Amino acid sequence: MTPAQAQKEISALTEQVNYHTHLYYQLNKSEISDYEFDQLLARLVSLENEFPQFRQPDSPTQRVGGTITKEFETVVHKYPMLSLGNTYSQEELEDFDKRVARGLEGDPYEYFCELKFDGVSISLVYENGVLVRGVTRGDGVRGDNVTNNVKTIRSIPLKITGKNIPPSFEVRGEIFMPKTVFAQLNKEREDIGEERYANARNTAAGTIKMQDSAEVAKRKLDCYAYSLLGVETETHEENIKLLEAWKFNVSQTYKKCRNIAEVLEYILYWEKRRLELPLETDGVVIKVNSLEQQERLGFTAKSPRFAISYKYKAESISTRLNGITYQVGRTGAVTPVAELEPVFLAGTTVKRASLHNANEIARLNLHIGDYVFVEKGGEIIPKVTGVDVTKRTKDTKPVTYIDKCPECGTKLTRIEGEAAHYCPNVTGCPPQIKGRIEHFIQRKAMDIDSLGERTIDQLYKLGFVKTPADLYDLKREHILQLDGFKDKSVTNLLDGIEKSKATPFESVLFAIGIRYVGRTVAEKLARYFKSIDKIKNASLEELLQAPEVGEKIAQSVYEFFRKAENIREIDRMKKAGLQFETNAKEPEKESDILANKSFVISGTFQKYEREQLQEIILKNGGRILSGVSGKLDYLLAGDNMGPSKLEKAQKLGVKIISESDFEKMLAGK
Repeated sequence: MTPAQAQKEISALTEQVNYHTHLYYQLNKSEISDYEFDQLLARLVSLENEFPQFRQPDSPTQRVGGTITKEFETVVHKYPMLSLGNTYSQEELEDFDKRVARGLEGDPYEYFCELKFDGVSISLVYENGVLVRGVTRGDGVRGDNVTNNVKTIRSIPLKITGKNIPPSFEVRGEIFMPKTVFAQLNKEREDIGEERYANARNTAAGTIKMQDSAEVAKRKLDCYAYSLLGVETETHEENIKLLEAWKFNVSQTYKKCRNIAEVLEYILYWEKRRLELPLETDGVVIKVNSLEQQERLGFTAKSPRFAISYKYKAESISTRLNGITYQVGRTGAVTPVAELEPVFLAGTTVKRASLHNANEIARLNLHIGDYVFVEKGGEIIPKVTGVDVTKRTKDTKPVTYIDKCPECGTKLTRIEGEAAHYCPNVTGCPPQIKGRIEHFIQRKAMDIDSLGERTIDQLYKLGFVKTPADLYDLKREHILQLDGFKDKSVTNLLDGIEKSKATPFESVLFAIGIRYVGRTVAEKLARYFKSIDKIKNASLEELLQAPEVGEKIAQSVYEFFRKAENIREIDRMKKAGLQFETNAKEPEKESDILANKSFVISGTFQKYEREQLQEIILKNGGRILSGVSGKLDYLLAGDNMGPSKLEKAQKLGVKIISESDFEKMLAGK
């Protein structure tokens, strides 16, 4: 392919993929299959890698991330991002309206109403139609430059096309995590034994400040645009229409209101309906529509006089606590759930609510028979927020947290520093056993889609499958005993199990279910160690050298491979033909400049990930050691490195070098 042909195809593919992305993410439409879309994107990635000079500024390949940012640059906002005054009552809104009328000295005016989204404010700066900067609100005067992370959000245009695009303008928006994404993320965290995130808003805020933009891309954040600055228009409504024309994601919940009475109607209209939206909302923003009138009204020291925020009160309802049940998860974590007198709340009938853990029960001083307050926030399952002690009677009974597993009767344990109680009966507790098999077969793991919870339950009850390895011993005569399975469905299940043997090592490592080892950590461990045997034989110190692995994960992995039953399980999977090594080749040698030199890498670095440094050392003839010893030549020290390594290196006289020292060494200086 000639460069001219490549440039033409890259341009066409960029336009095509961006078109389908806009259809899918903003219009909820699809003209091609996911497979066809992935093929188009893969072709574009391949061409851009071969001809990087033709990569366009709005290339959709920027959406997948991959940039590492160690420190976020502080940026001063061109237009300060001020907060709004809040009100909770009709009277205060009417007072606001009177102040606006006085300020405009009797001139007619109208309002523009928008829902107030519970997310993270962002400033998006465009120059010559191209997104050049994404900055968090910060303190309103200055914020953090998170451009690389912002580019991963598919509903934010990377390039604006059309007529009369200003040379420079700024868009304000709210980055949020959709309810479904948040629920799935919490499900995944629960699945690997991590604590659930408290709410979608804080999770979105933490995500947009992650160092690795590839990880941000996996979180599937979204963004609603709600304001436009630096353009020649007369009203806020015109700005919203421009944002829509430029293909920004604008929530279709806004309305222009002629007076405060219509504003109040809008507030009432959305009080219940907002609960059906894909994100959390907590109020309404009311603005004077005319930009000239906004300027006349001006600002106080903290907020604009032309706008105000009406906050909805969190819907809370009181109902009777009839009892508490306890659920046991795959990792053995025991979760208490309130069993309630059914009550209608936020559009659905609520019968159960989360109580989180024993600490929360103690904080609430719960009694069976109490009337409790229940709210439905960002979680799918409502939560108990308090007790109506005025309704407590003498016949209520204080809740005593269970000390034995509700499923198998084993005495519960509690790990120091953790809130949850655990059932330690890993090999004999039914929900743990079935949970591990369900985890093993899921799409991100072995992807055996012919299996489901009901089938696993039947296989377990019949005694055919007690561990994931048992799946590979299943025979046709076993499966024919299951309800609903005939010749065709039996063949499909056996074929699915057989195909799973080709699943790559990183997925297998995730599937075997080591506590705290999610999909990303499994990928990092697989790439770093190359095989299950090297992970099994690694010391704690060696495990800590791997990217993304801290003390908690390292300890969990180390302990997993010290248990005989886990080793037996892996040996059985090996014999069945599962993949326990990667096919990744060792990096080709580039020079011998680091020959006979050994390194330990510790801490974080400005320009490199630890994986990159390891690869550079190996490519140039050096060796990576697992820990500091008298045999070590260099400790490559970054920020926030462990003090024990530093002290040991100083004590043994090991040379400690910085990132810049290492670069000089590579350059032969």
